[in-house]
Amino acid sequence: MLPALIISNLVLWIAVIALAAVVFALLRQVGILHERVAPAGALMRSAGPQVGDAAPVFDLTDWSGRALHIGDADAASKSTLLLFVSPTCPVCKTMLTIAKSLARAERGWLRLILASDGTPAEHEAFVREHGLEQFGYVLSTELGLAYQVAKLPHAVLLDATGVIRAKGLVNTREHLESLIEAKERGVASVQEYVQRERSTRHVASA
Repeated sequence: MLPALIISNLVLWIAVIALAAVVFALLRQVGILHERVAPAGALMRSAGPQVGDAAPVFDLTDWSGRALHIGDADAASKSTLLLFVSPTCPVCKTMLTIAKSLARAERGWLRLILASDGTPAEHEAFVREHGLEQFGYVLSTELGLAYQVAKLPHAVLLDATGVIRAKGLVNTREHLESLIEAKERGVASVQEYVQRERSTRHVASA
């Protein structure tokens, strides 16, 4: 009986050690994959004003009749997040909730301006349904043309001096937050930052 018990304990310990080795190997592979998989940033198009350019200057009136100055230095020294949306864009409705939440959380340094085009009648229900009156909501075909917006939702982040710091197609919170991340790191996009870091590590290891 005793030899059988000893043998079973030995087999159990061997199994535990083997399992621990497998778990360790899996953790190592997860770490490697984490390094290789770049974070998903906003999809940046080459059309329109580029990151680092001075933003086009517009003086517009928002939905509530307030005057909005977009581009150039901001009077309150805030950055501006321009989010181009449309009442007929399903993804835009999801992004509105995310953008409003982000704007409230970062209101100390960031202002949110929502932009679209068309007639007021086409937007009235949209504005009311999503409570956009409190934000700068502007209808301007010229604004969209200036930034050559082709797909929605599209976002552009301007710094307090009116310089474009990040832009791109945004479909998720991660995409939208990547614009802020790019601005803070002084790069055009998160993808550029990841590529730069990989190049640095490659040179260091060479």
